Amino acid sequence: MFKNLDPLLHSQLRLAIMSLLLGVEEADFVFLKEKTGATSGNLSIQIDKLREANYIRVEKMFQGKMPRTVCRITPVGVNAFDNYVKALKTYLK
Repeated sequence: MFKNLDPLLHSQLRLAIMSLLLGVEEADFVFLKEKTGATSGNLSIQIDKLREANYIRVEKMFQGKMPRTVCRITPVGVNAFDNYVKALKTYLK
């Protein structure tokens, strides 16, 4: 039987963000933008959606005079990603 896929993670960009964050302790906005090839506006919207779901934690700060946004995956996000991968595997059998 096929399991339901988390619609929040079924978006290509949100899935890419989560995949990147799984491999690092934290990632800033510029890194995520470079790795995903997303526009600033779209990336910002998708980060907000993941933050609202408590899948990631977002910290905004200044480094010198420049704003810096740092993202970290949460335990809720790790669990959601693991469940998404397990559900996706049911489609591949």
